[in-house]
Amino acid sequence: MTRSERLAEQSDWYWRKNLRPRLEGLTDEEYFWEPVRGCWSIRARGTSAAPMSEGSGEWTMDFASPGPEPAPVTTIAWRLAHIIVSCLGYRVGWYFGGREVDSGSFAYAGTADEALKQLDEMYGRWNAGVRELSDADLENPPTVGPERFPMENRVLHVNRELIHHGAEISLLRDLYRWQDGAVPRRV
Repeated sequence: MTRSERLAEQSDWYWRKNLRPRLEGLTDEEYFWEPVRGCWSIRARGTSAAPMSEGSGEWTMDFASPGPEPAPVTTIAWRLAHIIVSCLGYRVGWYFGGREVDSGSFAYAGTADEALKQLDEMYGRWNAGVRELSDADLENPPTVGPERFPMENRVLHVNRELIHHGAEISLLRDLYRWQDGAVPRRV
């Protein structure tokens, strides 16, 4: 197994065994569920109360620059959008070609099903691109994009981000099921 295949397998094992199975059955109600007041989410254009909103379609992502301290709690919708665009999408476009992805021009998903399709596509593109990297590619900084660390560092960073944010989404699903001490909802 090559280095790039080992790096791709690290995220793919997590994807197949943990994250993707935990997303099965995600409903729109759960996707947009706000466990506390003031959550950031994906919202219909023109309805955000956040300092900024980004996106090109009917749905936009709550945002601020610089980000507030402390950062607001975010919904599953927001976290999925963050993985799709900021963790995977930017880098897929920079490193592996195809369409450029950025938060201002991305058409965010207004349903859980649409978001999962976006996630599957972006993850598939990311993982396939990583598998094609040579040892020389991994040792050198990417030739495009703003990052100047060796590509292997970038791959490991994206893997950590996927695991980190995927765990947050999994926790939100658990909290949704157990809210108000009720018998867990089947999701």
